[in-house]
Amino acid sequence: MGRSKLPHNQSEAGFTLVEMLVALAVFSLTALALLRLEGVTTSSTMLLENQALADIVAQNLAVEAITDPIAPALGKASGSAADGGRNWRWFRETRLSEEPRILQININVQSLSGPEQAQLTVFRQIAK
Repeated sequence: MGRSKLPHNQSEAGFTLVEMLVALAVFSLTALALLRLEGVTTSSTMLLENQALADIVAQNLAVEAITDPIAPALGKASGSAADGGRNWRWFRETRLSEEPRILQININVQSLSGPEQAQLTVFRQIAK
């Protein structure tokens, strides 16, 4: 009895070692790119969160300046605030606006532990 020989078909030959190495290299580069993207996304999210917190601190100071029964004195003032588990340094400049009876209040907030800062300008009517 003789063996039957199947014809050698090129499509059934499988992958060569070179083809497997190229496929592995492409997969590795894609995986590394996705890991890098994840790191950048996480870093950007943290920066945006910290910037949003600085904006909230500035808005809180603005609300205090607007709702306080006594308007802030003209000139510059500074202080510190603790908000969101962090310490902030704030600067406020109060001056007369171009419109009579209106105060312009410029607020600048800076984080003591990072580069985050926020600036906000609000207006308040001078009490009669």
